[in-house]
Amino acid sequence: MEKLIKYVTLIDLWKKKNIASINDLDQSLDSFRVLFAYHSNKIENQEITYHDTREIFENGQALNFTGDPRTLFEQQNQKLCYDFLAPKIVNKEPITLELIKEIHFLLTQGTYDQRRFIENNERPGQFKQRDYVVGINEVGEAPEKIPTLLQGLLDEISNTKGDQLKIASHFHARFEFYHPFADGNGRVGRTLLNYFLMINNLPPLIIYDEDKKLYYEALEAYDKTEIIDPLYKFLEYESIKTWNRQIKKPK
Repeated sequence: MEKLIKYVTLIDLWKKKNIASINDLDQSLDSFRVLFAYHSNKIENQEITYHDTREIFENGQALNFTGDPRTLFEQQNQKLCYDFLAPKIVNKEPITLELIKEIHFLLTQGTYDQRRFIENNERPGQFKQRDYVVGINEVGEAPEKIPTLLQGLLDEISNTKGDQLKIASHFHARFEFYHPFADGNGRVGRTLLNYFLMINNLPPLIIYDEDKKLYYEALEAYDKTEIIDPLYKFLEYESIKTWNRQIKKPK
């Protein structure tokens, strides 16, 4: 059986990169950026392809693309969002409500359906206007509560010491539980998860499309019991899987 590198070792390897510039970050993430964008979007859109995603990140366009334009927008948006966040990651800028809305705008522009955009007055970069309830445990807070709840969550994670991956797990679970946007909560939440990890000197991770059943089960366990351990263990597992694949990838 293949021997996996332990999570504590991954943390040490990440910290040794000493990322001090956007160029350092680009080199450290290399193919990770493409794989994260591919898997994060494919979790909710099975039309996403790795080939198109790689072409967008490497060439700025996907040649001979013939699918749903929304699919192409989603992948282009991932690259725009990475380019926007890179200097903030390097400078370790804290997460704010405005940053969350900016990430949502970048990831969802051009992808809102007509009903949400016209009938419900929903817009990329704005918190939800309607009271959406989703999932088996019917999660989703009322729209008027979202700014206060999110600000409280941001204050909590900035003032909590200890295991940063566990804090990140709590942050991700609460964000998804609040369901602050009409659409794009998964993409925004996974982007924020990695942003939080990197500004706290932890390696980012990929939630693989083939593991989405485990991912949803971990989130549902939290929604039902508010116990974070299943999601915490899942994210540690995905971190190990992510970086063992990156380390063992042929140069």
